Amino acid sequence: MDTSAFWTTIEAARSATTADKPFAEALVDELATRTKQDILGYQERFDEASGAVYRWDVWAAAYLIGGGCSDDSFTDFRAGLIALGRDWYDKAAAAPDGLAEHPSVIAAAQAHRDEAIFDEEANYAASGAFGRITGDEEDFYEAWATYTASRERPARDSNDMGEDFDFDDAREMHRRLPRLAALCLRDTTR
Repeated sequence: MDTSAFWTTIEAARSATTADKPFAEALVDELATRTKQDILGYQERFDEASGAVYRWDVWAAAYLIGGGCSDDSFTDFRAGLIALGRDWYDKAAAAPDGLAEHPSVIAAAQAHRDEAIFDEEANYAASGAFGRITGDEEDFYEAWATYTASRERPARDSNDMGEDFDFDDAREMHRRLPRLAALCLRDTTR
């Protein structure tokens, strides 16, 4: 699955999302109509997209939006960015502070909730769809190990996250992510 097909799959799932069918469920439904090879290709593109926003500035945005953000939660946030679709994903990748304009972030901040964007279940859509096809979700992990062993994958540089900074320093957050900080930080000094 190439990048274009990946984002088409995301958009198809977004279009099928309803109040009764969350994005991750719609994504599993969409992927389950594909071949096993397509699902593995989807997972490869998903991992690439998630890895591309594994940066300190994006993590800081997640920290502000979520009222804190652990390693696991940051994985869920990156899945949620992908679930927003290509336009919002690209905007956030270019300038994470732009998430202050996203309607769900604004609504969550106004209601003092911290669940906007985070989508844990979206991380497991490929395994869920694979399991639906084969009858056993564990089949995905075996197939994924074989698939990744056959692919050349560039090594991830542990120093490519950008500049690290203190997420608990309100002044620093206001300096680096001014719109999100203004929206999400309450009762703090600048």
